[in-house]
Amino acid sequence: MERAAAPLQGARAIGRLVAGGPWIGFGYRAAECRFVVGAVDGVRDRAADQDLLLALAIAYFAEAVEGPPADLEAMQSDLSALVRQLMGSEPDPARRGLLREAVDAIDDGLAGDAVAEKLQAARSSRDDALDPVELLSQNVREIAPGG
Repeated sequence: MERAAAPLQGARAIGRLVAGGPWIGFGYRAAECRFVVGAVDGVRDRAADQDLLLALAIAYFAEAVEGPPADLEAMQSDLSALVRQLMGSEPDPARRGLLREAVDAIDDGLAGDAVAEKLQAARSSRDDALDPVELLSQNVREIAPGG
């Protein structure tokens, strides 16, 4: 777990990869969006790149996760704000356009699978890019082994 001077704020859970397992989501430290895991022994977070944050949004809209804790549950507006933040920091105009399309899809209330497809299109096109759920699983194992 990375230590930072600023407290974690605005933590939102998108769900659990397995029933009864740790919840996953995102939060902010000093305006930096971070990957967050709620494990048995507490909440942990780490720096997150765009691909990891998009994986969270994809899993949410694809309904690839179990229900989150009700008091921390992310809403579509939280995910829209997250993708808007990613869009604002994206230097590549083509990817920024794909993120804009995803925000529009979220804000227009399109079906989750349609939103997930748009978010997937905005992900890294690297050949070694992991499936979004596998990327999330890998990060959970690293940040909270044993959950």
